[in-house]
Amino acid sequence: MKTKIKMCKQKKYNKIRFFFPYLYPFIILILSIFQSDRIHQSGKKDALYKENLLLRGCTIRNTEEAVGIVIYAGHETKAMLNNNGPRYKRSKLERQMNVDVFWCVIILLVMCLFAALGHGLWMFQYGDKRPVFDVLSPEGTNLSPIMSAIYLFLTMIIVFQVLIPISLFVSIEIVKICQVYFIHQDADLYDEETDSHLQCRALNITEDLGQMQYIFSDKTGTLTENKMVFRRCTVAGVEYSHDANAKRIAMYQEMDSEEEECMSHGGTLPRRDSVGSHQSARVLRSHSTKSHRRTGSRAEAKRASILSKHTAFSSPMEKDITPDPQLLDKVNDCSSQLDFMRLHSQPMSQLPSDLSDVFDFFIALTICNTVVVSSPNQPRQKVSSSLNRSSNKGGSSMQSCPSAESTLTKLNEEQSSSVMEHAFSPAPPSYDGKAFCTPEEGELRYEAESPDEAALVYAARAYKCSLVGRLPDQVTVELPHLGKLNFELLHTLGFDSTRKRMSVVVRHPLTDQITVYTKGADSVIMELIRPPITGKQKKKILCRTQNYLNLYAADGLRTLCIAKKVRSHKDEYAHWLQHHLQAETAIQRREELLFESALRLETNLQLLGATGIEDRLQDGVPETIASLRKAGLQIWVLTGDKQETAVNIAYACKLLDPEEELLTLNADSQEACKLLLEESLHYIQIYPSSPLSSHAASDSVHGLGLVIDGRTLAYALDASLEDTFLTVARSCRSVLCCRSTPLQKSMVVKLVRNKLKVMTLAIGDGANDVSMIQVADVGVGISGQEGMQAVMASDFALPRFRYLQKLLLVHGHWCYSRLANMILYFFYKNAMFVALIFWYQFYCGFSGSAMIDQWYLIFFNLMFSSFPQLISGTLDKDVSAETLQQLPQLYTSGQNSEEYKPYMFWMNMIDAFYQSLVCFFIPYFAYTDSDVDLFTWGTPITTIALLTILLHLGIETKTWVRSWFSPAGSFTAAAHVTWKDHLFSSFDLF
Repeated sequence: MKTKIKMCKQKKYNKIRFFFPYLYPFIILILSIFQSDRIHQSGKKDALYKENLLLRGCTIRNTEEAVGIVIYAGHETKAMLNNNGPRYKRSKLERQMNVDVFWCVIILLVMCLFAALGHGLWMFQYGDKRPVFDVLSPEGTNLSPIMSAIYLFLTMIIVFQVLIPISLFVSIEIVKICQVYFIHQDADLYDEETDSHLQCRALNITEDLGQMQYIFSDKTGTLTENKMVFRRCTVAGVEYSHDANAKRIAMYQEMDSEEEECMSHGGTLPRRDSVGSHQSARVLRSHSTKSHRRTGSRAEAKRASILSKHTAFSSPMEKDITPDPQLLDKVNDCSSQLDFMRLHSQPMSQLPSDLSDVFDFFIALTICNTVVVSSPNQPRQKVSSSLNRSSNKGGSSMQSCPSAESTLTKLNEEQSSSVMEHAFSPAPPSYDGKAFCTPEEGELRYEAESPDEAALVYAARAYKCSLVGRLPDQVTVELPHLGKLNFELLHTLGFDSTRKRMSVVVRHPLTDQITVYTKGADSVIMELIRPPITGKQKKKILCRTQNYLNLYAADGLRTLCIAKKVRSHKDEYAHWLQHHLQAETAIQRREELLFESALRLETNLQLLGATGIEDRLQDGVPETIASLRKAGLQIWVLTGDKQETAVNIAYACKLLDPEEELLTLNADSQEACKLLLEESLHYIQIYPSSPLSSHAASDSVHGLGLVIDGRTLAYALDASLEDTFLTVARSCRSVLCCRSTPLQKSMVVKLVRNKLKVMTLAIGDGANDVSMIQVADVGVGISGQEGMQAVMASDFALPRFRYLQKLLLVHGHWCYSRLANMILYFFYKNAMFVALIFWYQFYCGFSGSAMIDQWYLIFFNLMFSSFPQLISGTLDKDVSAETLQQLPQLYTSGQNSEEYKPYMFWMNMIDAFYQSLVCFFIPYFAYTDSDVDLFTWGTPITTIALLTILLHLGIETKTWVRSWFSPAGSFTAAAHVTWKDHLFSSFDLF
């Protein structure tokens, strides 16, 4: 069933949106009755898929009206159908506590069975002469010893039920809430730049933060700033180093260093010796408000800050790009020659090949993206074409592109016409190459899906090739001398993690040819380049470009390759488009058919050039990783970046040490992967270091690091090789997985967690990290520039990676230590109190009587012993925060569960029974042969036991100043109740 619903304008919609969720199922039903025949009368099937859906919370921009259909509504929504509840994560400490609670149940049953057996024997010795206090049956007859024992067994379960710590679960939840509150209030975990605090989204696993053994981290946006800055490029085999741009970036570095010196009151920080290198203890932080140091105007700095907050990926460092003079001259030369050729009606083929590559290179940077253009002082663009003929068939997009069906129809109906007459518009007289908009429009805003796209568009604008408009079927670019060029957008193949590239199909306004512009990962694009059959020059260009790509990666830059393909015959493109339309509408094997169709279009490409984009490390990342390593944590980095780039960043953030020997696994087949793993395992066994150990946290060979690419990782994660891969990986000090997909990230985390039985933590900032975050025992999301998907799926949210150090080493250690001691103390105090009544059963014929007043039985857990442990579990600190950060090795106590081992439960139970014996028999022998009543004798026993329990807590408490007032208050309350009890007893005597 398909129904078209025309959405009203935003103002009108706001008035009825409260009632709309209740009305739209009826609207759909009514409209479907009248429109279903009209929609399906052609007999065609239109497939819907995830790229067509607008999920809850999405925003439609650059349009006032939209025509669409409503699907998966009401209880048929995907959220409702899949709403089985979120994955419940139980902490390791809680799982171990549940085992001990089960042992408490066993102990309770044994004690009750022993008491029942004793009562039966005691009743059996009387024979027919029953005691006068014997309880008769409902019929008035005497019960048999066996029935008396059975009734006594049930009675003792009620009397001894305190041994099962039901209130422990409530106490733990209260303590965890208090711990979360104090974590939120930690000023050291607040980030001023983003004005964000740490968020605890899961309240039941705070103690797991103190037991982590493996950390799996994303790189881009997690270890780095995710602020992409255009650094270098190569076009047609010629490299342009952009030295002035490098100096500009270094100036931001110096500004930040000066600011840090002022903030540290005269402290000095090391500065970078070489521009473009990540090997530095101080990392650039590109804050938009620092631009006043360059411009001298605080008003401009404030305006830049406001603009950057409203538009992602638009900080001054990202936008202000200094072009390379040599490349800029070529761009100007190319534009002037094209303008001359336009005036003299000369074909574009007469343009020299090097200038033609430069022209196409910047055209590709400008239009091969999904960037939306808007002006801050004007209303957003209106999409003139109907959205029912636009759909993004290749991937997600911020703006729609023409559907394959409409493009195919247009190609079949169009007639030969000259486009040259309509392609150009004269350049404005006041054109200066900086802004391609009228003064009243203001500076154009670029709203990009990713920082890479924004960086490339800003780079093209620096070379006077500016993106000035985007419609569903048209992209407008403005060039010097040429003015505005309107590229007709025929199709878009969006970026996806499988293809690792993106392509746009346009009609070139200068040649009227259908041209495909492609950008993507160099490992993919270089394989799609048309091999040069003849011509040494083309082979030399390929070789030089590859060398420059390796150089960029060695410098830690993110690399992208730019290529194009010209479809000289429209019939050829129409034939491909027809088959692609069939793949889009396919119900079965759709993803496979789309991949094959895209591959047919994106083959035999012509290489234009490559770019190097710099993504700087976040502040404090090397120091944080070093501290986490000292704490015994194994850190694996899972990234989708190029291998050389990831390795360079790993060296910069101290994940890899220069003295380490790298094991690099790159295989083209599963057999080759198996052989590499076996050779690596053999090499590790003979490596001159400590032999492999069975302990997962301390079995790494400190001189080895493992680097594996995505293709090899896919083979290594096969069931037949995963054990060998895991053995090799855990034997290395560092593991770096490059070109890994989101699915591979989650599979690696799941493999380590399930096979090694260790505690895992995954941290990331983007939607591609969600699966990894959900699979790990503890998921941490970073609220960065790529949205809030990772934060929404995480258990804890951090503004910066460096805050992970204090979260784990300080708060994690405290939470685990407090809860572990609190649980053991809870078992101890309950067992001791129950044991007092158990010892009395030997002197009352195992009748279930108690020598303790009912008030003490009621208030023992409610008042006398509950509040002190809540205070201790919330405020106690075994080690100060400064010491924990200075000595990360203290974190290993939580990793090894030294605070709560299985034998500690039994030690506490034995200690409880021993202390109860002392507390019971001292008053017993003191009051021997006296005429005191039962409760007068029981009160000293209870008082001594309570004092012993509180003194035990005081001995276990490390921070006396904060926590000692609670045991003292509890003992005072107990004394007050005892005094009143004796006072009322005295009145009863009269």
